[in-house]
Amino acid sequence: MRCHSHWETLHLSVKTNAIVSSDSEQLILVDEQDQVVGYEEKGSCHDGEGVLHRAFSLFVFNSNEELLLQRRAADKRLWPMYWSNTCCSHPRKGESMEIATQRRLQEELGMQCELTFEYKFQYHALFEEIGAERELCSVYSGISDATAVPNVHEVAEHRWVSVQQIDKELEESPHLFTPWFKLEWTQIRRRL
Repeated sequence: MRCHSHWETLHLSVKTNAIVSSDSEQLILVDEQDQVVGYEEKGSCHDGEGVLHRAFSLFVFNSNEELLLQRRAADKRLWPMYWSNTCCSHPRKGESMEIATQRRLQEELGMQCELTFEYKFQYHALFEEIGAERELCSVYSGISDATAVPNVHEVAEHRWVSVQQIDKELEESPHLFTPWFKLEWTQIRRRL
């Protein structure tokens, strides 16, 4: 369960300034049992109250048991400049969860990692009057000592943080974190 930077392994050519997502990409609509019911553009999935779609969240720890947190880029439509887990996104139409998680970890942070499925949950969160997340989210974890190479369009900052420090920050400043991270951390914390 080790991660490596893309410089050390496949030498994939993702650049740190590449645009890797758009509102026009087709996401997978699902029902509450995670059965595919259709496809919709990402932008539409996040309009208004949101439409239930498949998603994932990744938690990458290092050998010191610190979690790699990212602060979402300023130009993100939903929760810009909020701190969140290592990586989160959506599989696209025709894409398996295994491929999607590896693709996104590479695109956002220039890393690859063997991931372990932890659990799946559904949540709904509104962001001001701008839009919403309504996701059936699969949560994965992995271990890495690789150096992250963040994509500037996706990640404003990143840092390795101890479990105790995350607990402290969530208690003192919960408003600085994404709603899904706060929900997921409760479950991930129990597994540590």
